[in-house]
Amino acid sequence: MAFNLRMSDSELIELLGGPTRLAERLGYIKAGGVQRVQNWKVRGIPARVKLDHPDLFLNVGAQRCAAEPSPADCQPVAQAA
Repeated sequence: MAFNLRMSDSELIELLGGPTRLAERLGYIKAGGVQRVQNWKVRGIPARVKLDHPDLFLNVGAQRCAAEPSPADCQPVAQAA
């Protein structure tokens, strides 16, 4: 079972502290890193980045639901195996 939170990448970036904080957490240099993460708010976070940093991206939805449960956003959706 997986959570489908209907959270956009832009919302996810903000939930993780915004572009500056997320760029720091990902180890990007400030000069271009913040702009890169800011661009993801429109273009989406690359799948490779999400896979390379599961500690940041894979459990965010479950953590958010544990902290702020909302019936509309925290419904588990069964995934086909």
